[in-house]
Formats: sequence, structure tokens, C-alpha cells
Amino acid sequence: MNSEMEMMLRGYGLTTAQIFYRLPDHPTLLQSYVWQEYDLAPDFPEMKGFLKFWEEKLEGPLHSVRYVHRKMISASEWRALQGEIILH
Repeated sequence: MNSEMEMMLRGYGLTTAQIFYRLPDHPTLLQSYVWQEYDLAPDFPEMKGFLKFWEEKLEGPLHSVRYVHRKMISASEWRALQGEIILH
């Protein structure tokens, strides 16, 4: 398994996503789930892989995803990226 520093040196940044989904028994209610992993912006292959897993294996249709991605540029400089993906 890779350490956090090795991941950052390879260009990965920490991505935190708040995933909104509908409860299977109560489709008018939205619930949220927080997911966090090192990922590559702007394509986010890890997050997209998790969302695909969610749609295939878990109950609760996805509604939307809000994310924040932070990547270290230098020893004291960070780049932040925010976004929202509407899925419904």
C-alpha cells in the first residue's frame, strides 16, 4: 500500500466528497454519505469508480455529489478545487 506522501508525489490530492442519495423506502428523502480518498483531478478515477460501485451494488439511487480536492503544489502551497456533480 502507498503512503500518503508517495501518493502526493505522484500527483494525487485528497478528495472529500459528500454523496447525496435517496433512501430506498422513502424516495422523497435525501441522505448523505462522506467519502474521502486520494484521487487525481480533474478526472477523479477513484471517485468515479466508487460511484459506479454504488450504482451497481448498493441500494439508494444517487442524487448528486459535492466534492473538494486539495493538492500540494509545494511544501507550503496547496491548490483547492471544488465542484458539484448532478446525477438525477
